[in-house]
Amino acid sequence: MQRTATILKTADANGVTPPQPLKARWAQVSARLRAELGDDLFNSWFARMEAEELTADNLTVSVPTRFLKSWIENHYATKLRKIAEAEFGVLQVINLRVRLQGEQALATAQTLSDGNRAQTTSHNPQTVSQIQSLLLPDRSSASDEGQTFDTFVVGASNQLAHAAVMRVAGMAAGQPLTFNPLYIHSAAGLGKTHLLHGLAAYIRVQHPMRKVLLLTAERFMYGFIHAIRARDTLAFKDQFQNVDVLLIDDFQFLQGKAMQQEFCHAFNSLVDAKRQVVIAADVPPAQLDTIDQRMRSRLLGGLVIDIEMPDAIQRRKIVGLRHMMMMQADSAAGLPAEVLDLVAERISGGGRELEGALNKLVAYQQFNRSPITLDLAGMVLRDASGAADTSRIKIEDILKIVSRHYNVGRTDLLSARRAREVVMPRQIGMYLAKKLTARSLPEIGRRFGGRDHSTVLHAVRKIDQQMKTDEKLARELALLIRLVEQQ
Repeated sequence: MQRTATILKTADANGVTPPQPLKARWAQVSARLRAELGDDLFNSWFARMEAEELTADNLTVSVPTRFLKSWIENHYATKLRKIAEAEFGVLQVINLRVRLQGEQALATAQTLSDGNRAQTTSHNPQTVSQIQSLLLPDRSSASDEGQTFDTFVVGASNQLAHAAVMRVAGMAAGQPLTFNPLYIHSAAGLGKTHLLHGLAAYIRVQHPMRKVLLLTAERFMYGFIHAIRARDTLAFKDQFQNVDVLLIDDFQFLQGKAMQQEFCHAFNSLVDAKRQVVIAADVPPAQLDTIDQRMRSRLLGGLVIDIEMPDAIQRRKIVGLRHMMMMQADSAAGLPAEVLDLVAERISGGGRELEGALNKLVAYQQFNRSPITLDLAGMVLRDASGAADTSRIKIEDILKIVSRHYNVGRTDLLSARRAREVVMPRQIGMYLAKKLTARSLPEIGRRFGGRDHSTVLHAVRKIDQQMKTDEKLARELALLIRLVEQQ
């Protein structure tokens, strides 16, 4: 080690110390980057960056993927320049390029210490294959073959979400995006997953040159955990570099700081590169308590759409379509039209609940080898109503949801304050308590700060009347009811 140091310091015949080779000087830059950013960030973004050429005041460095190039340019350009100039002096340009496949790595082995070889200069083919299989479960999933746009019933509750998804479906590669990201939320069983699968199927058929990736938050986490265990997280990152449309389902299940940071990296890289991202979840972005505030802000910056419960007309269309599909698979699954009407009337939930009721009736008919009559159908479905269990819902839950949704403190809701920003949420809370619980008006009044039952009655009547002319309020109440029922 001493001999090497001596060689580096030996002066030439004129007494001038020659500069170190570019490779050694870049190792100093890498060391500075690691010291300032920490091992995790350095290994994620800079471990495979290599210095290739230094001419005058121009430095050329390379990375192995377009994903890394885009991310570094968008998020670390200033930091890279500052640290590089501390070693090389003032630089006019730092050229960042993507290495061609097969080019030999020049400096990675030197920039990684023996204890931090989480990233390697080449991926293990088995690791890449396993990660791909974790991220692409939908390609071979027979259960999702029926989830296309043709089998999606459009109605008042979902027409905006359907229109937005169709706009995404019709976009050709390179066209400017109308909105990005697109965020769709609703209660379970109202069609979010159906829309995502329909979108993926449509793009693969109509725009085969566009790469679409559909996965759940759970699959995303599985893939990332596997990459960590295989000590090759860059293999995981590389799966997103060429994606044109990223579809994420069940986003509310994304848990853990590391997982969220990794998703944030992929999300920001795609959005910044003008690639489309569509996310589906059970709650709106503001209700994602486990997600970082900056991530919530970016989600709110796109188009956020709510799918509501279907009305009676839409439910009847859903029942008719599902029944027709069942008949195509099994001609013995036929049910009378009046029974289908009863299902649409009795079941107030979404497509999943309606299909479950149909399956129950068909099974009863086949197991008992007798046709289903209207009276018999009523008996079979007596416990299948989609109405909320009023004995389960608590006023405390309503106070919590209303307080969080309108950003009003619980103490303000229960206080004597008469400011509009407090009165309206308070009246909405009373309305929900009357509609969703079995509590009496006097008891609701007591729970809302000791108010008289006439105050509660006034609030209920006022909200009821206002809903008839205020569409925004009606939508807000539908959302609040769903959030309370999910508690």
